[in-house]
Amino acid sequence: MDRRPQRDRPVSAAVPAPDATDAAATERGTAPLLPVILGADIGVYALARSFHEAYGVRSIVVSGAALGPVARSQIIDNVLLGPDATPEHMVDRLVELAAEHPGRRLVLLANSDWLVRVVVRHRARLEPHYIVPFLSGDLLDRISDKATFAEICADLGIDVPRTIVQDFAGAGEAGWQPVAVDLDYPLIAKAASSADYQDVHFDGKKKVFEIASPAELDALWVSLAAAGFRGRFVVQDLVPGDDTHMRSITAYVDSRGAITLLCSAHVLIEEHTPSGLGNPAAMITQRIDPMLEQARTFLTATGYIGFANFDVKVDPRDGTYRFFEVNPRIGRNNYYLTAAGANPMRFLVGDRVDGLAVEPVVVDRQVLYSILPHRLLLRYVLDPALNARVRALVKAGDVVHPLRYRGDRSLRRRAYVAAALVNQVRKFRTYYPRPTSTGF
Repeated sequence: MDRRPQRDRPVSAAVPAPDATDAAATERGTAPLLPVILGADIGVYALARSFHEAYGVRSIVVSGAALGPVARSQIIDNVLLGPDATPEHMVDRLVELAAEHPGRRLVLLANSDWLVRVVVRHRARLEPHYIVPFLSGDLLDRISDKATFAEICADLGIDVPRTIVQDFAGAGEAGWQPVAVDLDYPLIAKAASSADYQDVHFDGKKKVFEIASPAELDALWVSLAAAGFRGRFVVQDLVPGDDTHMRSITAYVDSRGAITLLCSAHVLIEEHTPSGLGNPAAMITQRIDPMLEQARTFLTATGYIGFANFDVKVDPRDGTYRFFEVNPRIGRNNYYLTAAGANPMRFLVGDRVDGLAVEPVVVDRQVLYSILPHRLLLRYVLDPALNARVRALVKAGDVVHPLRYRGDRSLRRRAYVAAALVNQVRKFRTYYPRPTSTGF
């Protein structure tokens, strides 16, 4: 019997069930819901799936190309902008789309940092047509910068790795020199703002660099300056520990400023391709109250609104939770919330569409979220206790892959999901081929 959770299981009677929410919308005279989502990755598909599970609606996905996760889906209508579309072209098309769907209540979501920035910067044009559930532009600029984020956390007593900021604003001028870095090696280097780094190209570019020596760091500085990067890079103390020391937090703060959804997860393994480094590939939802309280402190103190996704690592030297960054969006792996019984679209729609004060929920149900074949995952989970937890969740059927959806199971979709699983094996053999446990 296939016991994979396909629909969320309610964790609180205060979270409206689909029928109740639809009835509430009808009673208030609310127009039918139409989600419009920007992007084309697995996280975008997960959002469309969560909307479909909760409300039975198809989503419009707007992107440059219909990539595998959103292609040939029965729950998605793809609107293609083409690979050369500018942000202004995208905004123009969104306004046109709104005119093409009169009488619908349009909710606009984006799930990458640069797309969130485009939406927030063009809020004045979009809000007459869409619900735009994102934070303010000023706060976005502050918290999206990893250097500023570290400063805010330090002021609030939230643990972060020791951080040094390298500013490249003057890197094109004669005599510019980078600041000295007095951290122990190896250390971590990454762009303070992913938006500043998005269009910078050079050989060896990575999302995150692990730097082994001063000479290697100097070479990175030279490459960044020569490539025209003029933003800021942060250099941080390398918190020891493998992928299993990583944690993820997802939150929703409603339009009243109330934190109505908190969920945390224990990462089992991350992706190790250069472009995907740091994205969790498998995790187990787990309520971790001390860590969640720090997230609550940050969200409350900053006046945050909308979805937030925190990257955190447990420091094995002292057991502290080191906060690395907050993403101003729900995150690529958002389906772990729906799998654990708290479909995040219900919190959003209850708040922004139906005007409800949804009762706050902290998720405590454990499920395994994984985009990997089970055998591959178990080869990389070396800790015996974690390995046993994975096996138990698989045996109980408490495991979910965001692309495996009974409501969207055409032959082509099933073939794509099967190919994606095989591709994961290839990627791990290529980029992370170290010996591990024996699997099943």
